Amino acid sequence: MCVSTSGGCGLLWEWVQAAVELGHLTGKEALTHFPSLGGPGGSGPAQGHVKQCELLQLSRKQKRLCRREPGLAETLRDAIRLGILECQFQFRSERWNCSLEGRPSLLKRGFKETAFLYAVSSAALTHSLARACSAGRMERCTCDDSPGLENRKAWQWGVCGDNLKYSTKFLKKFLGQKRIGKDLRAKVDIHNTNVGIKAVKNGLKTTCKCHGVSGSCAVRTCWKQLSPFHEIGRLLKLRYDDAVKVFSTSNDAVGHSELAGPHRHGPSAKQPLLPRPTDLVYVEDSPSFCRPSKYSLGTAGRTCSREGSCDSMCCGRGYNTQSRLVTFSCHCQVQWCCYVECQQCMQEEVVYSCKQ
Repeated sequence: MCVSTSGGCGLLWEWVQAAVELGHLTGKEALTHFPSLGGPGGSGPAQGHVKQCELLQLSRKQKRLCRREPGLAETLRDAIRLGILECQFQFRSERWNCSLEGRPSLLKRGFKETAFLYAVSSAALTHSLARACSAGRMERCTCDDSPGLENRKAWQWGVCGDNLKYSTKFLKKFLGQKRIGKDLRAKVDIHNTNVGIKAVKNGLKTTCKCHGVSGSCAVRTCWKQLSPFHEIGRLLKLRYDDAVKVFSTSNDAVGHSELAGPHRHGPSAKQPLLPRPTDLVYVEDSPSFCRPSKYSLGTAGRTCSREGSCDSMCCGRGYNTQSRLVTFSCHCQVQWCCYVECQQCMQEEVVYSCKQ
């Protein structure tokens, strides 16, 4: 399903759009916009699962897949939360802070920020599906079954590898990425979606555990494990910082157009550079995000770091300085038995915020 007003992958556009409509997340509250499985009213787990599928903005085919896979709706919900919170964490000190306000308008454009949203959303989907498999929350998949790993022995020791193989296979089926769109935005959105999936794949590592007397390595069990999502988010933020502006060019050898970046320097200057599979790509320059617009609320009132982000975030308008008293736990001691006793201390804290 690669249909949208921009020609991009519709599911990911609707995906983040659904998060906007379901409520505003700050990163501090639990995600409770969906009914829990087997909630009030006598609904059984199956009925609760079907209700959750209906609440998500999915195509008819995707809703069918969702209804067939108990646990999928819950995993999709977790992925929405994971992607949003990681995006907000990575851009906490930037002019655009990945707020939900203005996101529908942003997703219709070809900015660097749009590229990051597509990548982090597909990465969150891939990561959440693989983890759900290993945690036993999905009925049609289980632990990683990669060849060369002693997965049966790992399972016997109570270890379950993250099933990235099933996750990526299911995701391609769910997104319906069989044909690449003809227009530039479709190609860009699909490319950035795949960058997010590759970032999760690149973070897959083999973890081993030793068994034996006194921790000796008489027996060693190994399994595949995904990197923490913060590491994937940090990698995608680096890709954002080095994102490549692209245009569409004809490739006579293969008979269709492809993405191309800036021209080379030197003798082959006439040949444009092709973006790498790991590059985030965009097609138009971003706005400044300094003032309120249909893309963001601007930076007025945002807190910043005097040594770090204030000059850039406040866009030359300067910043206000305010002192306040904050309370925190201090002089903590472990008491027998078995609790921690702390005193309450106060200290002055200086807060900087961008001027109007």
